[in-house]
Amino acid sequence: MIANPHTKYQAFQSIKLKKRQWPNNTISAPPIWMSTDLRDGNQALIDPMSIQTKLKFFKALVAIGFKQIEVGFPSASEIDFNFVRLLIEDKHIPEDVTIEVLVQARFDLIEKTVESLRGAKQAILHMYNPVAPAFRQIVYKTDKAGVKKIATQGTQWVKQLTANAPEVNWTYQYSPEVFSSTEIRFAKEVCDAVVEVWQPSADNKIIINLPATVEMNTPNTYADQIEWMHTHLKQRQHIILSVHPHNDRGTAVAAAELALMAGADRVEGCLFGNGERTGNVDLVTLAMNLYTQGIHPELDFSNIDQTRKLVEECNQLPVHPRHPYAGELVFTAFSGSHQDAIKKGLAVQQQDGLWNVPYLPIDPADLGRNYDAVVRVNSQSGKGGVSFLLDRAAGLQLPRRLQIEFSRIVQTVNDKTGKESHANAIVELFEQEYFKQDTPVEFISSQFSTLTDGQQSIDIQFNYQSKKQKVSGIGNGPIDAAANALSQLVKQPVEVVDYHEHSIGSGSDVSAVCYIELKVGEHSASFGVAKDSNIMIAAVKALVGGVNRKVGAVSPS
Repeated sequence: MIANPHTKYQAFQSIKLKKRQWPNNTISAPPIWMSTDLRDGNQALIDPMSIQTKLKFFKALVAIGFKQIEVGFPSASEIDFNFVRLLIEDKHIPEDVTIEVLVQARFDLIEKTVESLRGAKQAILHMYNPVAPAFRQIVYKTDKAGVKKIATQGTQWVKQLTANAPEVNWTYQYSPEVFSSTEIRFAKEVCDAVVEVWQPSADNKIIINLPATVEMNTPNTYADQIEWMHTHLKQRQHIILSVHPHNDRGTAVAAAELALMAGADRVEGCLFGNGERTGNVDLVTLAMNLYTQGIHPELDFSNIDQTRKLVEECNQLPVHPRHPYAGELVFTAFSGSHQDAIKKGLAVQQQDGLWNVPYLPIDPADLGRNYDAVVRVNSQSGKGGVSFLLDRAAGLQLPRRLQIEFSRIVQTVNDKTGKESHANAIVELFEQEYFKQDTPVEFISSQFSTLTDGQQSIDIQFNYQSKKQKVSGIGNGPIDAAANALSQLVKQPVEVVDYHEHSIGSGSDVSAVCYIELKVGEHSASFGVAKDSNIMIAAVKALVGGVNRKVGAVSPS
């Protein structure tokens, strides 16, 4: 990088739009969508798609709901020509879908393009020519009049040649290529001249497509350009105003949204933003942004994983795991504070209420995603994530202080391994730490009885040092009696600090889970946890397990 980039790069000169309206506008309906995955997206691939792959992709785009699909550049590629013929001759195009093809402003290329579309019910013929200063000076070595003549002459040829195929319901689309860096008044002049040649009507509108072939500045400057064209083009009532944002500055989605606010009717782009250089605008993100604002995009991404896998297969390009809405990790929280907020939000979210879960702008279920991947645990995670996974994977609803206690155990393991702990591993660790605490005292059975004064008595059978033994206790209730019995066993007072229980399973498989926070002598409080089909046995097991966790060796009486 050079020390003074201004000596090499010129700042973009934005237009002076004194009374811009778009900042006060909102998007209230989806645009006309046009997928260019099979043309612009295909041209950007190291290995372009085969005919069969393109057909598979085409059918997927139709299933998603696209009504306009750019299928190729038939004058430039025999594969594209043959693909267009396959779509038409084998009747793969639904009645409500219009295919589009691209062509340069040359008579022979337009002629071949029209030939490729013969027999289609309806088609969009999209012609373009660059009009920006760099192209006029470097590529064409001509002036404004020269590139304007290319546009109007090409349009005249399109009009002449499409008239020879009256069986097709033709729509004409014109793009002043590199519109984003073209003088705005000259861009209008060229577009007005093209519209004058084509002579559109209310029943046969022309598409004027204004591509940000190279993103030149912040998205607001593109919106200014679109609003100026929207308000200054002649015969605007007969024009479908389209935008084709590229992503050179990484702001194509924002540019498209602001362009819609500025008066655009239609958006061209690719699923997940594939396209030349840094790509086209990402139609998935754009559509789902509308959805999260309560506007159905009229595109179906209810199985986003399937869509992502299809695109990755056809394009041979991975979708980033952090890609908005579709990435493997976009609904995943590792941070402890995030996990805690998500856990609490999901706990109170009403099934038919407005979605209001912290950190999740959309319900993953709407995209066919489950909640298993929402929270994942590593060394950055806290009690919320660990308890969320235990609840989801094993139905265990840990009280708050146990969440804190066990999350420290998980974090210790993660710090040692440096890796993520998956739900199954966390469940196994919990079971090992709590359910399987059977040494040095191995619980066998217990028996309660009520004394004449109303107190509870308990006999606990257990194994210790390979011998079956018994200890007894009396208390105000069953748990108090069990704690007193265990106090005799360990020769230290066992005090119950807190108690929680819940059931898991259903029908004949239902079990009770008991969480008992206890203190043994001078030891700090910690938990014992157990489950059993009998709630009282579960409580005694939890007490025994808690004592085992605190006392390494006992001396039974």
